Amino acid sequence: MEAATPLYHFISSHQPFTQKQPRRYSTNFGLVNVAETLSETSPSTSPSPLSSLQFDYEKEFHSLNSVRAMHAKMIKLSSVWDSKRNMQSFISAYLEFGDFQSAAVLFFVGFAENYLYWNSFLEEFSYFGGNPCEILEVFSELHSKGVNFNTEILAFVLKICSKLRDMWLGLEVHACLIKKGFNLDVYTQCALMNFYGRCCGTESANKVFKEALIHDSLLWNEAILVNLRDEKWAEGLQLFCEMQALLVKANSLTISKVLQACGKLGALDEGKQIHGYVIRYDLESNILIRTALINMYVKNDNIKLARVVFDLTDNRNLPCWNSIISGYIALGYLDDALELFHEMITSNIKPDIITWNCLLSGHFLHGSYREVLAILRRMQSAGYQPNRNSITSVLQAVTELGYLSNGKEIHCHVIRNGLDYDLHVATSLVDMYVKNDDLTSAQAVFDCMTNRNICAWNSLISGYSCKGHFEKASNLLNQMKEEGIKPDIVTYNSMVSGYSTSSCIKEALGMIRRIKSCGMSPNVVSWTSLISGCSQQGYFREAFEFLIQMQDEGIKVNSVTISSLLQACAGLSLLYIGKEIHCLCIRNDFMDDVYVSTALIDMYSKCGNLENAKKVFQKLEDKTLASWNSMITGFAIYGLSTEAISVFDKMREANVQPDAITFIALLSSCKHSGLLDKGWKYFDHMKTDFGVIPTIEHYSCMVDILGRAGYLDEALDFIQSMPMEPNAAVWGALLTSCRIHGNVELGEIAAEYLFELEPYNAANYALMMNLYALSNRWKDVDRIRDKMEAMGVKIGPVWSWVQVNQRIHIFSTAGKTHQEEGEIYFELYKLISEMKKLGYAPDTKCVCQNIAEVEKEKVLLAHTEKLAITYGLIRTTSPAPIRVINNTRICSDCHTVAKYMSLLRRREIFLKDGVRFHHFKDGKCSCCDFW
Repeated sequence: MEAATPLYHFISSHQPFTQKQPRRYSTNFGLVNVAETLSETSPSTSPSPLSSLQFDYEKEFHSLNSVRAMHAKMIKLSSVWDSKRNMQSFISAYLEFGDFQSAAVLFFVGFAENYLYWNSFLEEFSYFGGNPCEILEVFSELHSKGVNFNTEILAFVLKICSKLRDMWLGLEVHACLIKKGFNLDVYTQCALMNFYGRCCGTESANKVFKEALIHDSLLWNEAILVNLRDEKWAEGLQLFCEMQALLVKANSLTISKVLQACGKLGALDEGKQIHGYVIRYDLESNILIRTALINMYVKNDNIKLARVVFDLTDNRNLPCWNSIISGYIALGYLDDALELFHEMITSNIKPDIITWNCLLSGHFLHGSYREVLAILRRMQSAGYQPNRNSITSVLQAVTELGYLSNGKEIHCHVIRNGLDYDLHVATSLVDMYVKNDDLTSAQAVFDCMTNRNICAWNSLISGYSCKGHFEKASNLLNQMKEEGIKPDIVTYNSMVSGYSTSSCIKEALGMIRRIKSCGMSPNVVSWTSLISGCSQQGYFREAFEFLIQMQDEGIKVNSVTISSLLQACAGLSLLYIGKEIHCLCIRNDFMDDVYVSTALIDMYSKCGNLENAKKVFQKLEDKTLASWNSMITGFAIYGLSTEAISVFDKMREANVQPDAITFIALLSSCKHSGLLDKGWKYFDHMKTDFGVIPTIEHYSCMVDILGRAGYLDEALDFIQSMPMEPNAAVWGALLTSCRIHGNVELGEIAAEYLFELEPYNAANYALMMNLYALSNRWKDVDRIRDKMEAMGVKIGPVWSWVQVNQRIHIFSTAGKTHQEEGEIYFELYKLISEMKKLGYAPDTKCVCQNIAEVEKEKVLLAHTEKLAITYGLIRTTSPAPIRVINNTRICSDCHTVAKYMSLLRRREIFLKDGVRFHHFKDGKCSCCDFW
């Protein structure tokens, strides 16, 4: 009876853990004494009134003290106190009342040697709130007092060490196994491999596997799983091959994981072989393997075989349906995925949150942003509450769509459902507000975040810097450092991008230097942000200078860099360099990038090579809206309205929805071709048929179309009926039309508004002086000139340039004359003489000076377009076309001369003026004399 006393004292003095205790492996309780007492106690031979005691512990135990009292009573008086049934009852009672250590002691004494009991004990232990660390505490105390444990107990202790990543205790257990010279069974070896794989790495686990004397099937399976858990896909697959060579059978879990490895590695052939193994061993009915096969084929982009496996599966469960649906979505077959989703519901399989999130994220990733919102509404109507993953996908879709009001609604939902404290959701909200230009709300969400990650900081800093609020961005950068968060390259790159897109090139370069001073290296994003900003702001030469610096630092360009450089080529009309970049795209496999292809279409169009633009466009398989728009714009600037409209019709046949840019391009093509009726048609239908609200740019195009067609009064009425205030572009379009048709009265009205809106724009004054000169109103010409002088407005130099042998030759009304001027004029006089024989007469109305007609003819000869074209004829050989760039609208005389030149010298001439392209060939122009 005295032998049981220590247990009684232990139970009566032990207090349950009411909160999680710090992790430790020594206790103040007499655990060892309890274990030793229990192990040494033998059943009494005398009859006992409690020997056949049967009780319901739920009725007998009302508190922890009652459990302890009954336990002590049974130990003292009962010969069957340690029966399995009674011990199970006491373990459950101790767990229920929170005395986890007492429960662990009893389990080690009565059940630890039986593998079958461990999982249920751990499950029950966790269910009542026990921490597995407490089991290790009991084990450590018992072990430190010299209690011997067999390999079964040590194996399960290793499993707990693996789960808790307790490397040191696990190493002690392994050392104990070695010191005691245990003959390790397969379960213990598996436990060791699992422990080393999770705590020390796969190399240590593989070493245990290699040192094993007998490689049982369980050991092979464990070795493969250990490698695959650590994402050693190739190693795991190789082990599986070796295992099959030895005819060792794999279990279903191993097969499913190896199939996952085939998907990760893109090993379709190996996956098919494993599929054959599954069929050979009649494992097809295993739903886990079926699901793994579907995923493997999906990851290898073979949706047809994935569907075959799915269709042959009889007992399809929810994971199986989710796998095939996610497969279709991952490969972009959104309609098929939705069809399967409907079939799943009709099959009485209820979708779960994973299914819905798969649909949401998949449609977002493939650009079906509006469908994301529709799926969310359907999800909610079906009674599913969006979780953080759902909300993140929807917020990203809202961001892309620019639906700020929808974003605010989702924000309200987030607050109502307590998701605003989720880091990913809060960061997505900040990003949504930033990209929808609501920096006030973004700052408010950011300020409410208790745990800000670097993504949230970067998003807000990027928002302020891209909007030009550099002081706020810098303050955030300093605050970020003060809170112990180190800025990364993304932080600095956002500042580089903000400065460069705001024309603060020096500051952007300063930020590049700051990156270097912080011990980081500017990457391709840093330099591309700088180059892209320069290209967007018209600093084309600087963009190429920074490209050279970038290459000097050994950084390779990416597709975004290429797109920005092509934009610079388009701005400078550098066709030769653009072709070199095109070759670079082909060599580096950038042609599959739709942004690069679109930039190439734009570059070729604006550099006077429409044929190459068409070739790039035709080869583009996945044409985006931007690529369609670029091609329509290309035809528009050449005045090829028929071709532009044809591309638009094909775009509609491809089910691509036009946007505002599409209609600007269409209206421009109508403007350059004088298609008044077509222009009205597209302007009227853009809102009613396509939901595109006309902007000031569309109204400006319509004013231009009406004015160029001679309907000047109608153009003025149209301006006065606009739902918005006319800007300088609208009045400029009217003034240009008045100059074309010589309408001084309406021209003066337009000029009055322009002088008020743009008092320092010399082009407006020049247009008005030209209009007065056409009417021989020289006093008014002098009046405008005097007004310009009084305001300090000067007309900039007119220039044209032509590229010959990779060198640009500039002809300007200011600066030095061309070194070969004499030869150029000699050839020009010769050409003019030949033209006059064919009927050419100089159009002296193009000279806005009050001088004699003979002097006007001399002035016409000095027009820079004529000089550039003539030099091109001298220095280039047929059949190479001549490409000339001019910064002002070509005059009618130069236009006529260019037509004659193309006829006399049998040369194609491409001339880009300040408005559009002219393609001269065989005495005709692509504009059909309408410009």
